[in-house]
Amino acid sequence: MEAMSVAALLAAVACFAGTQGSNQLVTVQAPPGSTYASLSLWTRDGACWRRVAGPWQARLGRSGLSTHKREGDGATPAGTFPIGGTAYGLRPDPGVRLRYHRLTCGDWWVSSPSAPDYNRFRHVTCGRQVAASEALWTISPQYRYLAVIDYNTRPTLAGQGSAIFLHVAVGATAGCVALPQPRLLHVLRWLRPDAHPLIRIGIT
Repeated sequence: MEAMSVAALLAAVACFAGTQGSNQLVTVQAPPGSTYASLSLWTRDGACWRRVAGPWQARLGRSGLSTHKREGDGATPAGTFPIGGTAYGLRPDPGVRLRYHRLTCGDWWVSSPSAPDYNRFRHVTCGRQVAASEALWTISPQYRYLAVIDYNTRPTLAGQGSAIFLHVAVGATAGCVALPQPRLLHVLRWLRPDAHPLIRIGIT
């Protein structure tokens, strides 16, 4: 019994390279080629991290994880990335501490590598089209609520992938990370902008 308690304690504390400057961490781990992952939430504990929720089952892109993400390849990018300061959703603010934007007609995420605002949120007049982009307000239930994974944003490199979100799960994704809605809401309400949250996506 004592040995099991020690093992559980060790499993709840971990050190992750490349996470300096953050006090909140989301980890996503999956075997090669899998569309299923294990997701946990961590808070800083000195130089390392203490797990505060999870592990939970999450879904990944239909092509699994990739260290060489390309636009349209269906893969979820591996690496450590900030979580954007604005959450979005089709429904009213569920009580998040990030800024919240309720999606409306004319809200797009630009997915055309040749566009000057590639991999950016853009609002245009309702009824106008934005070529090769996601009409965010039309995607349900996935975008009932979402957070942005800041992949390929600083700098933005043409063709290396866009619109990588943490959103509501309905199966394998086009490259995002997805959770059942109750779990996702737990994450979104937990995130604090002053904690500079990161997401670490890796192959087990």
